Amino acid sequence: MNTLHLRLRPLTAFGGPIRGDTLFGQLCWALRNRHGEARLTELLRDYAEHPFAVCSDAFPRGFLPRPALPLHRFERVDEARKRIKKRRWLPLEAATRPVRQWLSRCRTDAEVAEALGASPDAPQLSLAQPQPHNSIHRRLGTTHGGEFAPYSLPQTWYGRGVTFDLWVVHDPDRIDAAELAGGLGDIGLTGHGRDASIGLGKFTVEADDQQLPTAPGADACYTLAPCAPQGVALDDARSFYHPFTRFGRHGDRAVHSGRPFKNPVLLADTGALLTPSRLPAAPLIGRGLGGHGELSKAIGATVQQGHAPCLFVNLEGAA
Repeated sequence: MNTLHLRLRPLTAFGGPIRGDTLFGQLCWALRNRHGEARLTELLRDYAEHPFAVCSDAFPRGFLPRPALPLHRFERVDEARKRIKKRRWLPLEAATRPVRQWLSRCRTDAEVAEALGASPDAPQLSLAQPQPHNSIHRRLGTTHGGEFAPYSLPQTWYGRGVTFDLWVVHDPDRIDAAELAGGLGDIGLTGHGRDASIGLGKFTVEADDQQLPTAPGADACYTLAPCAPQGVALDDARSFYHPFTRFGRHGDRAVHSGRPFKNPVLLADTGALLTPSRLPAAPLIGRGLGGHGELSKAIGATVQQGHAPCLFVNLEGAA
């Protein structure tokens, strides 16, 4: 398996963060629309055991999210708890250090924005604001109250100079970097996630040759996307994560099937620290889901990204 590093540059507001499992679903549709259904069927063969590609979440350039580890497992930081909770981002180069040293090196949103080139007078990683909407009654041509009453949904604007890292672990014998970058570029043109149909979620894609670091004495996996750890042999006492339920929906033309909703899936959220009985050969952990009617009653072949790209990290601090 190879690791492809891409740089995403936002062009518009976003309806939500770029999550790896959602991005993978859109990538499947993008590849189908670009190369045809036969090509997608070929790529998804044996997907649960041998995924052709696994996408990370998108993170501010040069940073990773702080892992889901209790504070007492980190070295002590002499700051107020409220300030410590704002230390959300770990510099990528610090990931080679033992995990217990990470908290003191984590940065706040404002510090990350300043590092990415925002004005030091008003550093801002992102700005969330409500966007008013109306549903139009198609027969009357008005909002007409009730379910057609005005409502608001949040939008996120990213600060000037903010770009994102995206990591895609892929099988080069099944799909090459150029085909992946082309599919992700198509998503950037049409928009990612909620409200892409009204202009949100657009970005550009640039290739980069940076690789994920590995810590000396690595003994655990640090996940870069939601994953399904069910069935993976883990050391429960040395595995830490926040649970995350994905209430998925079909995208692209499948939203018109009349049955757009998928079955909920319970995952370990991004930033999990998982200790398997043996580190995997490729920087992936988890298991693929679906393919046999478990996830969707509308499209039985539906799959869910249950693997996650990961870093091999030193959890226990042994040399």
